[in-house]
Amino acid sequence: MPLDYDVLRFIWWALLGVLLIGFAILDGYDLGAAMLLPFVARTDAERRQARETVEPHWEGHQVWLILGGGAAFAAWPLLYAVSFSGFYIAMLLVLVALILRPVGFTYRDKLESAGWRGFWDWALAIGGFVPSLVFGVAFGNLLLGVPFGFDAEMRLSYTGSFLGLLNPFGVLAGLVSVAMLAMHGGAWLAVKADGMVAERAARVVRLAGSATTVLFALAGIWIAFGIEGYTLSGAMSHVGPSNPLAKSVTRETGAWMRNYGVHAGLTAAPVLGIAGPLLAAVLTRPRGSVGALIASGLGVAGIIATAGVSLFPFLLPSSTHPEASLTVWDASSSALTLFIMLIVVLVFLPVVLIYTGAVMRLMRGRVHLVDVERRGSRY
Repeated sequence: MPLDYDVLRFIWWALLGVLLIGFAILDGYDLGAAMLLPFVARTDAERRQARETVEPHWEGHQVWLILGGGAAFAAWPLLYAVSFSGFYIAMLLVLVALILRPVGFTYRDKLESAGWRGFWDWALAIGGFVPSLVFGVAFGNLLLGVPFGFDAEMRLSYTGSFLGLLNPFGVLAGLVSVAMLAMHGGAWLAVKADGMVAERAARVVRLAGSATTVLFALAGIWIAFGIEGYTLSGAMSHVGPSNPLAKSVTRETGAWMRNYGVHAGLTAAPVLGIAGPLLAAVLTRPRGSVGALIASGLGVAGIIATAGVSLFPFLLPSSTHPEASLTVWDASSSALTLFIMLIVVLVFLPVVLIYTGAVMRLMRGRVHLVDVERRGSRY
């Protein structure tokens, strides 16, 4: 094998983070723009204008979500099994909300009734808000630990519930996600639209960017002083077969901050998570600012990277059976599987990036309200 097993495991941990960050940055502005639709666009033409800023992009951005799910399934089968089983209702809500988006885009303009179009505008907003909230709640519960375990035959048992996910810290993490994607969607609309839509979106960036910074900082303080993190106790092989029950885990307050003390450079992630949204709020202008959009994207990357870096080497801690927690070193597929998939990713990920860049270049420029009004709205 050209690469050692532990190197392959680390690479796939990093790739999973890249895919999640790619989804959050690219589809994040789609979700954020949809969430803001009824608030930054008041007239029918303005709402069509806001919608047209994301319509050419959102389908391609779903690839990142599919890649993330595929990576979890193939590279981290135990993570896939536990998370998709335990978070089943939450993921069903996300799926239903995501389905609202293509349906809303397709049917919104079929009739000229104000009630019909208003219904689909709010459906699109819900389709942006629900995934944003649920993704954040899920990340918050990763840091708290999820109630699952395995028996001696590695049969999974999950003792949690959907309402159990809506604990105070989980809700705070959900609010961080909503504010973060509202900021990112607002920064996109401010750059891609014009007129009052761009001006209202810029105001959202200032408010949501400031809120993101404050909420993220509060979550960090809570993690440092109010939440028991997880840490490996004793030696653990990084190249052995995947067996989550072959280790010892302890819990202690502040354990999620340990990686930053060992590797000071990792503090760049939370610093970016705080500074990026704040910088986006400062840089935004009434007619939009590319600098604010870039700062917003960097903030999104920093916030998600902070969660991953804090958890490492844990992927999914267990609150009821800490020794069954899933880590990078004991929850992966075989070395051969990881290597073959790495080759596939090295071939196809550049294709996805080239396609995304080509669409961005082709659709560059603003969507002008006057053009939207001239084209009309009836399909």
